[in-house]
Amino acid sequence: MIVLHGGPGTPGDGPAPLEKQLAARGYDVYSYDQLGSGRSGRLADPTGYTVARQVADLDAVRARIGADRVVLLGASWGATLATEYLAAHPARVARMVLTSPGALWAPAWKDRAEGDIWDRLTADQQRRLDSLQAKPRLLAWSLLMEASPRAAHALVSDAELDAVFARLLAITAPAATCHPSRPLHDLPASVPGFYANQLTTADQLTVPDPRPALRHIRVPVLILRGTCDYKNPGIAGEYDEVLPDSTLVTVDGAGHLIDAEQPQRYRQSVIRFLEQ
Repeated sequence: MIVLHGGPGTPGDGPAPLEKQLAARGYDVYSYDQLGSGRSGRLADPTGYTVARQVADLDAVRARIGADRVVLLGASWGATLATEYLAAHPARVARMVLTSPGALWAPAWKDRAEGDIWDRLTADQQRRLDSLQAKPRLLAWSLLMEASPRAAHALVSDAELDAVFARLLAITAPAATCHPSRPLHDLPASVPGFYANQLTTADQLTVPDPRPALRHIRVPVLILRGTCDYKNPGIAGEYDEVLPDSTLVTVDGAGHLIDAEQPQRYRQSVIRFLEQ
């Protein structure tokens, strides 16, 4: 069983409660920090952060642990990555759990209301975010980033931007719940990866459409979506429509971070699916 964190570029700090429960039930559970985030290395050339690279890394992890087939647990972007992996390596996947999935194929949502966490920020969160982003050095970086990611990377280092990204995530994280104005405690202390986030997200708009292949792959899939998720409900619905052996479960009283708001319902749903 391999756990895929979201972001891109936002790993957790280690085994989550569900992962500990699954390990106690006899599953071999593996979690890794994806390239460019957490304890994993950063690339000298940021244009190397691509969806294809992340899929290749996941297959290398699978091979390294000696598993012919794996169960994939992907959250947010991790669900997108899991599904890209399924399209590329269908024989390697036994089951998948996709929590609060990001867009199945980003180009299909480019001009549609995908739903964004920025839309749910409180006035105070927006003020703090604006203050964080208003530094002249970061404004210059953002202009350069559009023209040349390599030049932007030479101007502002991973260490500097990863620290800014961590502060940004701390400000915006409550907006991923049903109650954006309430403080969110126990945020991961693991260092996120900003260049991995930006470049992998941009690359998602260039990848081939995986949906035609996915329509013919009969792998059991559980899709979980909270009623307060800022993502358009059509995104989770598209996974359910495209994947032929899928089950979509809607969790009341939860946003994008289902395990944080409805832990018992979340963990029971996953364990029931895995052991049915």
